[in-house]
Amino acid sequence: MAGSEFGGLLADLWSDLQQAEVLWQIAELLLCLLVAGFAGRLAHKAPRTERATLDLGRRGLKRVAFPLVALVLVVAVRMVAHRWHHVNLLSVAVPLLASLAVIRIVFFVLRHSFRGEWLASFERGFAFLAWAVVALHITGLLPDLVDALDGISFSIGKQQLTLWLVLQGMVTVLATLVLALWIASAIETKLMTASGMDANLRVVLARVAKAVLVVLAVLVGLPAVGIDLTTLSVFGGALGVGVGFGLQKIAANYISGFIILLDRSIRIGDSIAVGQDRGQVTRITTRYTVLRNNAGTEAIVPNEMLMASVVQNETLSDRRVRVAVPVQVAYGCDLERAMAILVEAARAQPRVLVDPAPQAFLVVFADSGINLELGFWINDPEEGMVPLRSQINLAIWRDFRQAGIEIPYPQREVRIIGEREAGDRQ
Repeated sequence: MAGSEFGGLLADLWSDLQQAEVLWQIAELLLCLLVAGFAGRLAHKAPRTERATLDLGRRGLKRVAFPLVALVLVVAVRMVAHRWHHVNLLSVAVPLLASLAVIRIVFFVLRHSFRGEWLASFERGFAFLAWAVVALHITGLLPDLVDALDGISFSIGKQQLTLWLVLQGMVTVLATLVLALWIASAIETKLMTASGMDANLRVVLARVAKAVLVVLAVLVGLPAVGIDLTTLSVFGGALGVGVGFGLQKIAANYISGFIILLDRSIRIGDSIAVGQDRGQVTRITTRYTVLRNNAGTEAIVPNEMLMASVVQNETLSDRRVRVAVPVQVAYGCDLERAMAILVEAARAQPRVLVDPAPQAFLVVFADSGINLELGFWINDPEEGMVPLRSQINLAIWRDFRQAGIEIPYPQREVRIIGEREAGDRQ
């Protein structure tokens, strides 16, 4: 019935286009679009706000202001104008504006919930699909297509399903997922701005809230279109086997990620070393942890490795870290003067702590000289050790040159016994 109505609507619109009366419809539609465009510009000029929720609503209003205002105006004008002339053009504009509003709302939620270049391609594909459905609806072909899809049936377990029912389930689950992701994003924003709560606990609660909402979206979406959830039990065994064999590493990383976030053994901002990777923890997800070293390189470490390997956390219970600088001096130099220079070079650096105080030690009498060690403490290991060591070594080098203290280098004396004996015989 609806298909014949819309098929007749296109025929009536074609008839209207051949009459001068259609100019009234064009003028009314253009007026509605101009007013909606003005409302959209006002929404874009809305001032920013410090509150995250209000700012999110402001950005969402900017995305949907034009199509929603235009849709409301066109519907209102159509209700009034049909008393004096045909409104077929306005009737065609209604589903087009409604679909545009839906597309913008959906992708505003997705862009707010996800980050990635794939969204642009997905948005184009979704927009094409939405416009195709609208075109089928306007031309009256959609009911025939629905009947054809409803005629393709198959059985899963004890339930009889049709292709149209499956498509309805996919669309409903997608809609509930979008809503769930929107709510999860709002919860995450609230948690991340909450004061007095540990950063790891905030991350855990945000991840758990998102997972629970996604599961609820599936549990609500499928029964809403008449798909029995027990049907999914058919795939339970295969899924369990897949997780047990092919996805065991991924599952282990996810479980390890939740354990790390809950026990707080590694936190964002900590300076850690695992294997050959060392750096500051900048991000902890349920699958991996990101370490950023002083060179700006980021290492993505699977969470399972952090659970199964020895991790050196320089800032777990105390941010103070001891740094050792080895120095070798010649045997003939003034050792006490050399050790005093080492201590003064460390004290001159603002990053070196006064308590515990820097100290110099005589480590060993080596082959080429005497090995000394300068030990001092810092409380900002995330700033890096290399720049601090470089500054202290330069200060030691300058002071040693002024004091006449020599830094030796390896020397070897080679005696050729065979040539000396031959010279003695001659």
